[in-house]
Amino acid sequence: MTASVTATVDGRPVTVPAGTTILEACRRLGVEVPTLCFLETLEPVNVCRLCVLEVEGSRALVPACSRPLEEGMEVRTDTPRVRHSRRMVLELLASAVDLGAAGPEVARWLAEYGARPERYGPPAPPAPAGARDGRQAGHHPGAPTGTRETLAQPVKVDNALYVRDYEKCILCYKCVEACGEQAQATFAIAVAGRGFDARIATEFDVPLTESACVFCGNCIGVCPTGALMVRREYEMRREGTWAPERQSATATICPYCGVGCTLVLHVQDNRIVKVTSPLDADVTRGHLCIKGRFGVTFVEDAAPTSDRGGA
Repeated sequence: MTASVTATVDGRPVTVPAGTTILEACRRLGVEVPTLCFLETLEPVNVCRLCVLEVEGSRALVPACSRPLEEGMEVRTDTPRVRHSRRMVLELLASAVDLGAAGPEVARWLAEYGARPERYGPPAPPAPAGARDGRQAGHHPGAPTGTRETLAQPVKVDNALYVRDYEKCILCYKCVEACGEQAQATFAIAVAGRGFDARIATEFDVPLTESACVFCGNCIGVCPTGALMVRREYEMRREGTWAPERQSATATICPYCGVGCTLVLHVQDNRIVKVTSPLDADVTRGHLCIKGRFGVTFVEDAAPTSDRGGA
């Protein structure tokens, strides 16, 4: 028989198998705990600190995504101390990072916790192309007086499949983990620099086409903020034609090999605008190869002309 533990979350008792995290226990009770760096299919890295909460007897706030629930533990998820910490995390992130593509729940959290990133002053001018990549650790120039520094910089477009918009990167490490030992084992990207100059980079900051990248797109699949985005989605957003409310999602099986990966085709106006895979799919666990993620748009060429609006 599997051992279990019983604890309380906001005064409500909960019994879960031993080893269950506080976050999982909260979700079983329907208690929302905001997260940005957490993903069910990756090991927690505890970097965003948005899921912190109070545990009776603990001096510091604890990360719900990695701390196991313990017998008799008393957890409080919505105290003034917790709310203050989450507000500061969201406020500081939003003061430096463009969270516009991070999803509606992030916008809701910013409002719910009263985050006011504008109080840090107007944003500094964007960095020129390549400027942040060329910075040396320990030689941070800082923003002009009276402004707040941001990650604003030109989007990196160096291949036909996806773009890197590091103005939106929160350094959640998901892409590094998915590219590394937890999914693809390619190790094409890592964190370079220190402090505010820390950034996701290829080896020696070479273009993706010259790096070890195999273009599986698993980094895109785990990115929570749109810093990594399929090229077609990026171009549609830039043109103002991206419309999720008009998109349909169809599950199918990848036609390329016998592994049997589950694909979800996101279709808008009879065009496949994005391909994903469910996190709970036994074969893929949300991950795909280059063919599954980027190689199925050939079906658009097989559609009757009338179905493509005369194109």
